[in-house]
Amino acid sequence: VLIFAIFLASLGLNTNSTAVIIGAMLISPLMGPIMGFGLGLGITDFDLVKRSLRSYLTATLFSVVTATIYFLISPISEAQSELLARTSPTIYDVLIGGLAGIVAGSTKSKGNVIPGVAIATALMPPLCTAGFGLATGNLSYFLGAFYLYFINTVFISLSTYIVVRVLKYPNKEFLDKKRAMVVRRYMMIIVTCTIIPSLYLTYRVLRNTV
Repeated sequence: VLIFAIFLASLGLNTNSTAVIIGAMLISPLMGPIMGFGLGLGITDFDLVKRSLRSYLTATLFSVVTATIYFLISPISEAQSELLARTSPTIYDVLIGGLAGIVAGSTKSKGNVIPGVAIATALMPPLCTAGFGLATGNLSYFLGAFYLYFINTVFISLSTYIVVRVLKYPNKEFLDKKRAMVVRRYMMIIVTCTIIPSLYLTYRVLRNTV
């Protein structure tokens, strides 16, 4: 399903079709391991954290490889506007998180929230754009798109963790205070390192706009 979704998203970016890209995001299973990582941290289930991280890395690798193969064989080599939009992330991308996703997962009546979050967080297009960067040898496209994907990953996991703590999910393992402090410290370092480059990119975008 992941490979199929990546091909679909790559096709949508290649032909500049928003509808096809949205369809790919709806069937993408990428949200699972990312929210699982935040959930595992929130309930101190470190086995879940390890499994989620392993699934996340595997899915990311397969996605980039699949997208690279698609763009290598695609006859359309020009970067369309939908694709270019994923090459320069800003601080506004930080605001896109999975808050609604984990809240919806905690309620009985989920409605259309989960599909909506899958579309809003837009995990598939940046991965496909990273594949396009590799296929065309454009390192700036690859780095920009992969950074956008990483921003979304970090803040979906962070928002999941926050909501899990606010809703007081029961801890699975005994919470060692020292270990918890180390985990929180690492989380803050990762979040800070993720935000700082986006602030600079936002400044550049605003300056160019002015």
